[in-house]
Amino acid sequence: MNPEKDSTVDGSDITVLIVDDHPVVRAGLVGMLAGEDDLRVVGEAASADEAVTVAANRQPDVVLMDLRMPGGDGVQATAGVLAAAPRARVVVLTTYDSDADILRAVEAGAAGYLLKDAARTDLVAAVRSAARGETVLAPSVATRLVDRLRRPQPADALSPRELQVLRLVAKGLSNPEIGRELSISEATVKTHLLRAFAKLGVTDRTAAVTTALAAGIDL
Repeated sequence: MNPEKDSTVDGSDITVLIVDDHPVVRAGLVGMLAGEDDLRVVGEAASADEAVTVAANRQPDVVLMDLRMPGGDGVQATAGVLAAAPRARVVVLTTYDSDADILRAVEAGAAGYLLKDAARTDLVAAVRSAARGETVLAPSVATRLVDRLRRPQPADALSPRELQVLRLVAKGLSNPEIGRELSISEATVKTHLLRAFAKLGVTDRTAAVTTALAAGIDL
């Protein structure tokens, strides 16, 4: 074994769990890692629930996690996997690189975020880096995070009414319930939500709440 390739403390193989709902993608990833003498794929999963079960049974060092899957997305699966295998390091591997997706993944505990067009050498290096406890980000993702940090915080951009609506969304209220609570029409509620979505760079209620919390907004 080449010592320069070893990323674990005790010199043992780095065990990997591959989570993706497409069999061809999983097979491709297995093939990409098969030629590395210090990496060993110990399991595959095609859904969020299966990912948690396999992670609990196999206790992998690194999990390559797809973001869009049946039975719950990769963000939910990441949280579940880390609860079932606390020492695992989750690296999101996806075609999606929106601000909301990145922030949700990081908030859930992901140690890395790579795009599926990554070169084989970059993917292998990312697995080893994650196993060493490092954070691994695709260059475009790192740039987006830096750009976002440089922008004014959403709390400064959201209006008082948009904040009110978002806080009620975080409490689980529906649009009609929010309208009754604030004595405004359901259409007005939708307008405030759409404006908040645009300012937060998201497209749905869950992502809006998650992104706002990640940005330090008190909900």
